[in-house]
Amino acid sequence: MIALAQTKNYRVYALDFWGFGDSAKSNRTTSSAFRVSSYVDMVYQFMNTLGIQQAPVFGHSMGGTVALQMALEHPDRVNKVAVVGSPVIGNSLNPFLRLAGYGAIAKLLWRYPIVLHSIMRILLAKDSKEVRHMISRDVQRTTIESFFRSIGDLRDTDLRNELHTLNRPTLGIYGVKDNIVSPSNADLLTKNTPQTQVSMMKYSRHFPMIDEPQLFIDTLYTFLKNGHPENAPEVLRKSSE
Repeated sequence: MIALAQTKNYRVYALDFWGFGDSAKSNRTTSSAFRVSSYVDMVYQFMNTLGIQQAPVFGHSMGGTVALQMALEHPDRVNKVAVVGSPVIGNSLNPFLRLAGYGAIAKLLWRYPIVLHSIMRILLAKDSKEVRHMISRDVQRTTIESFFRSIGDLRDTDLRNELHTLNRPTLGIYGVKDNIVSPSNADLLTKNTPQTQVSMMKYSRHFPMIDEPQLFIDTLYTFLKNGHPENAPEVLRKSSE
C-alpha cells in the first residue's frame, strides 16, 4: 500500500482496528467493539470524520471481511472493494484459529505463550522470515480479548446470502498456498457477487503483498485504474486481523 501511495495518484489511509496495533493501547473499548459489525461502524465513522464521501475500501484477512460488510451496509460510501486472503465464511479459517476464538482456549494460549509460539511456528514454517517477524510483532501488540472475540465473531460469519446484493466492482486476491484462510473463498466470491474479478497468486500464502509484491501492486493498481474516477483519489485499506 505504501507503493500505491507513492504513485501520487492516491491518498491511502490505514486503520488499526480496536484492540489491534496502536489502538490496543486504549482501555476505553468494550468487548462488543471487537466484532465485524463494530469495525464496520469504525470505518464509517472514520470516513465521516475525514469527510470522505466515497472511496475504494480494501482489506486483508479479517479486514477484507469488514470491507465486504462495509460495502453491503453502506454501498453509497464504497465505489470499489478489494479483499486479500479474506474469509467469506468463517469455517474457512484454519482450524487452530477457529479454536482460538473460544475464550478458554485463548486465555490458555496467552497464559502459556510458549504454546502459542509453537503453534505459530508450525503454521508459519513455510513463510518468509519477514512474515514471521511481522506476525510475532502483531501478536505482541494485540490484546487477548480483541483476539478471541474478533476471531470468534469471524468464525461465525457467513456472507454468502448477502453477496448477491453487492453491486460494486470487487477484487479478490488469494494465495494458492494460503493455510490461514482457505483460497476456496475466491470461488465463493465469484459465485455470489455480480462484479467480481479474482487473482490467484500461485507462489503466495496468506500475505501475497509480501510473497509476490510486484504482482500484487500491479493487480491492485489495475483494479483501481480501470473505471476509477480521476476526481476521487482516495483509497481506504482495512487492517489485517
